[in-house]
Amino acid sequence: MKIKFILLALIGGLALHSCKVMSPKAYKALVAGRDSLQTRTTTLETELARLQGDTARLHREIADLQHNYNALNSSYNSNSTKLTQLSGDLQKREARLREVEDILRKRDEATNALRDKLQQALLGFQQSGLSVDIRNGKVYVSLTDKLLFPSGSIVIDEKGKQALKQLAVVLNKEADINLSIEGHTDNQRVVNLGQIKDNWDLSVLRATSVSRYLTDVEKIAPQRITATGKGEFQPIDPSSTPEARAKNRRIEIVLTPKLDELYNLISTPAAK
Repeated sequence: MKIKFILLALIGGLALHSCKVMSPKAYKALVAGRDSLQTRTTTLETELARLQGDTARLHREIADLQHNYNALNSSYNSNSTKLTQLSGDLQKREARLREVEDILRKRDEATNALRDKLQQALLGFQQSGLSVDIRNGKVYVSLTDKLLFPSGSIVIDEKGKQALKQLAVVLNKEADINLSIEGHTDNQRVVNLGQIKDNWDLSVLRATSVSRYLTDVEKIAPQRITATGKGEFQPIDPSSTPEARAKNRRIEIVLTPKLDELYNLISTPAAK
């Protein structure tokens, strides 16, 4: 509208300034020029309003985009920090996993080597009811009662002593091996054995007989030995045949390497 007023004032001024009477033709030309200017002015004002609207819209879009950018940048920084933390935690856990795997590998290697040594040392007794195997990461030397004791006795016979002597040769060279000596019986009731009241008594006394022989005669440090009686409650074969009962009457010497390194690792809190 300001442009219109300016044009009209300009035209009026020109008319007053010229002091002469205009011809009809000149007047029409002047009016036509004025109308053309008004049309162009209207077009420019329309264009100006559109541009102003577009400018306002673009400002809003830029503000929205800036807001979204700031939000994404903040989220990126937060996620980047979290990713760095998770990456560090993962590296710690992977390092701990490798450490545990390495210790367990060493344990398995030591256990397998011990089994092989014992099998070689006790080879001559394996036909007499002796076996060596690995269970749950431990070496088990299993001796049937007929290899160690006369029937119903807790006194080790000469053949049993020879087997234990060969076993002690290996164990005295392996000072880091602890021994758990377990006595086992069948489920037949004990009769006529004097002070031995039941199978638990029998299993405990046979285990302590083996322990005393290994410590007193073969000079294995008693601190390395634990003697226990399992009675009839951990049978190898639960059936009631004579063959099954013979298998269940046994001494098991469980050999466990000292795993201080592993125990220390377990007692150390894992990375969270």
